[in-house]
Amino acid sequence: MAAQKKVTFGVIVGNRGFFPDQLAKTGREEIISVLEAAGANVVVLGPEDSKHGAVETYAEAQRCAELFKKHADEIDGIIVTLPNFGDERGIVDAIRLSGLRVPVLVQATPDRSEEMTIAVRRDSFCGKMSACNNLMQYKIPYSLTMLHTESLTSPEFTADLAWFTSVCRIVKGLKNLRIGAIGARPAAFNTVRYSERLYESSGISIEPIDLSEIFGRIAKMGDNDAAAQAKLAAIKSYVATGKVPEAALLKMAKLGAVIDTWMKQTNVSVTAVQCWTSFEEYFGVVPCTIMSMMSNDLIPSACEVDVPGLLGMYMLQLGSGTPSALLDWNNNYGTNPDKCVCFHCSNLPKHFFAEAPTMDYQAIIAGTVGIENTFGTCVGRVKAGTMSYARYSTDDNHGIIRGYTGKGAFTADPLDTFGGAGVAEIPQLQKLLKFICREGFEHHVATNFSDVSKAIHEAATRYMGWDSYLHGEE
Repeated sequence: MAAQKKVTFGVIVGNRGFFPDQLAKTGREEIISVLEAAGANVVVLGPEDSKHGAVETYAEAQRCAELFKKHADEIDGIIVTLPNFGDERGIVDAIRLSGLRVPVLVQATPDRSEEMTIAVRRDSFCGKMSACNNLMQYKIPYSLTMLHTESLTSPEFTADLAWFTSVCRIVKGLKNLRIGAIGARPAAFNTVRYSERLYESSGISIEPIDLSEIFGRIAKMGDNDAAAQAKLAAIKSYVATGKVPEAALLKMAKLGAVIDTWMKQTNVSVTAVQCWTSFEEYFGVVPCTIMSMMSNDLIPSACEVDVPGLLGMYMLQLGSGTPSALLDWNNNYGTNPDKCVCFHCSNLPKHFFAEAPTMDYQAIIAGTVGIENTFGTCVGRVKAGTMSYARYSTDDNHGIIRGYTGKGAFTADPLDTFGGAGVAEIPQLQKLLKFICREGFEHHVATNFSDVSKAIHEAATRYMGWDSYLHGEE
């Protein structure tokens, strides 16, 4: 897995002349230290640009905006820090004039009850309300810290910074996203219908390619093609293939090479792929392993051209920096109302398995199309650990994008079945299932070994303008 790129924050240090100036000076120094210690890059005015490098006057707001413009391609989010009351006009003018449309976090440093003299009192508790009121007036979306006031070195701000970093990564990753739709929606899967136009309204484009074009490119590729042979070697190093005929492996390798080339040619970042039963009947393998490899390399790939499911996978991945998988909410687990079985055939990334997966055939449809045409699944048991889940679908009846997210865990409970499967435990699962059924959501859900559901919800509602239900937080 590739390491996540460092985030860059534009920082606005609020200041107001009626309050102690030295607080702006030390506040600026402190937030730079905290952000750099967290591994972030910082873009902020210096003492040579404004009084203590803070923003108060319109002229200082202009200078801050110009600085942000110079780094517009780098800045992932803006942090407004209030070491004292701060000037709300300078803050909002700096953001408006910069033209940046990125997440904004407002932090206010608390007063100490034993230090409330005129020389040291901050009043940032009050100033934060004024800053937020102006952000609202200027229609600038913004996020809030867990507590109204937080010290920059507190555990609460450390947690808030990690959360906000995930929000920024999600929002930036969705900007101008290009999704590859490989093949048509399977006729039997009405559940994966979606509206391209609604996604386009959020800046998410769909680039389709017919399976006939994929198969045609494969047909023109020689067995000794360098890209195909490289992909074949990659497959064999990724998963145990001892049960699988060499001819089937070569088909998978050519498929992977063709998809890689097409994605580069079209600037596509993620893919949703048709499977049942065109691949098996007309090409003779399943695409699961190729999709598993892509997802494991942080290039998520979803089956059945489930673009909404793929979007959930990508959002979870952006927030966590780790691979996501698309699973079915598939079975009850005994009589436990808060547990269920999540399953797929499977194309789960290797990251999801408790032990190294093996390549096998697709057991469900092998009886229909023949075992020899269904090799290529990655099978094994999903490991135990904290997980987040998400799905964001289009609602054509109301012309909106809507979805849900939440936190749960995969458990080590015994499970003897086929494919890629695990036992999930979700607090108040029955309530969530009723929500899914009552609201008409699909049976596919994106999952990720992380706790980023709150960041997903914030990005979706605050910055993408989508409807979102955060399970377990109501």
